[in-house]
Amino acid sequence: MKNASRRLNLSVQYACNRESLPLRADFVRWARAALVGGGQITIRLVDADEGQALNRDYRGKDYATNVLSFPYESEPLVMGDLVICPAVVAREASEQGKPLDAHYAHLTVHGMLHLQGWDHDSDAEAEEMENEERIILAGLGYPDPYGNEQ
Repeated sequence: MKNASRRLNLSVQYACNRESLPLRADFVRWARAALVGGGQITIRLVDADEGQALNRDYRGKDYATNVLSFPYESEPLVMGDLVICPAVVAREASEQGKPLDAHYAHLTVHGMLHLQGWDHDSDAEAEEMENEERIILAGLGYPDPYGNEQ
C-alpha cells in the first residue's frame, strides 16, 4: 500500500469549449509535481459566467478569476477541487506576455499548493509560497512565473 499514499487520482472536467485547452496528461504532470503524498483532485475548467458565479458565491468577489481552490481534506490524502477559468487564463497570459501552457502550469501548481494548506495572506506567506512555486515550475522546465529569475 506504500504506493497508494503517493497516488494521484485526477479528474478533469471540461465545462467550456475544449479548443486550445491543455490535455488531462498536462494537468496530471503539473498537479503531481506540486503534490506531497497522494491525492484525489478534480480540476474543472469553466466559462467566465460559472467562474464569476463561483467567485461571487464563495469569495464575495463578483468577477471571474483564474483559479479557485476548494480543499476538503489534507490527510491522509489531499482531496479537493480546482476550478480554472480558461478565458481569464488566456487573457492574463496574453497581457503578461507568458506562454499559455506556462500560465496553466503555474495556476495548477498554485491551486495544488492551496489544497495542501499553503496561503498568501501575509507578505511572508506570499514570499514562501511564490518561492515554492518557482522551485516546482523550474523542475517542470518553466521560467519564474513572477519574472524574477533567481
